[in-house]
Amino acid sequence: MKKLLTITAALAGMAISSAAMAADIKPAVLYDLGGKFDKSFNESAYNGAEKFKADTGVEYRDFEIQNDAQREQALRNFAKRGQSPIVAIGFSQANAIEKVAKEFPDTQFAIVDMVVELPNVRSIVFKEQEGSYIVGMLAAEASKTGKVGFVGGMDIGLIRRFACGYKQGVLAANPDAEVFENMTGTTGAAWNDPVKGGELAKSQFDRGADVVYHAAGGTGIGVLQAAADAGKLGIGVDSNQNGLHPGSVLTSMLKRVDVAVYKAFEDAKNDAWTSGVQVLGLAEGGIDWALDENNEKLITPEMKASVEKAKADIIAGTIQVHDYMSDETCPF
Repeated sequence: MKKLLTITAALAGMAISSAAMAADIKPAVLYDLGGKFDKSFNESAYNGAEKFKADTGVEYRDFEIQNDAQREQALRNFAKRGQSPIVAIGFSQANAIEKVAKEFPDTQFAIVDMVVELPNVRSIVFKEQEGSYIVGMLAAEASKTGKVGFVGGMDIGLIRRFACGYKQGVLAANPDAEVFENMTGTTGAAWNDPVKGGELAKSQFDRGADVVYHAAGGTGIGVLQAAADAGKLGIGVDSNQNGLHPGSVLTSMLKRVDVAVYKAFEDAKNDAWTSGVQVLGLAEGGIDWALDENNEKLITPEMKASVEKAKADIIAGTIQVHDYMSDETCPF
């Protein structure tokens, strides 16, 4: 009996130890330029980390870089302090991740929007073109002028993927539609220039557009403001931005960076971490469109039915949305 009690106690101790080990993580998030309260891309990551903390009680550290030089330094500081997993938000973190992850091979890293092929790195990429197609359909169906616009942030292939998917969706709903397109800039500052975003949107409204979609991070706040000021419609991105200007934001293309961050933390906590590439689209719940009390009056039953059918067809493979990143061309 004494021996049995000893074995039982030992097993209980092992169970407690295993649980403690599973929970013994020190997660961290490194935001991209624009800051964690950009109401868009970074803020979605922040929301995912906050939800994980609320659900599990596990604290995390985070850092908002002010310039490109801080990326590598911040990652290395996190790793030296024993933070793991460390999730870096944005493609621009790739070089820093590649360098620091090699220095700390036992630390778990993740990066959003870029692939870094190292055994301790999880690369999380999204099918932005799929969600952009959906909101493009909605833009065309809501437009009264047959002219709609797109304002991108930094002029890179990733943002042109948004633009191309959007155009394809617009033209699927209205083959005669005209799509205006502007990019904000060619440096990281393009993500955080709401004044320029507003100016670009206004120029598109002046040309006849009555719906403008942005994929521009903090710059997009200016796009949505310009739409509201002009009595036109904006389309948000990444986070649900419908509530920024209720009644003036047609919808938001949801890129669930929050889900990616939460999942990275959760997998590390549950000892289920995997490296390699994760691709998240409509089928995986990584991409969607937003319908809530702020925009429900703007979306007719017919509009909702058409985009839900398109969404199902994309998931089924019946509709193939062009990926600009596959050949860096847009046939639309």
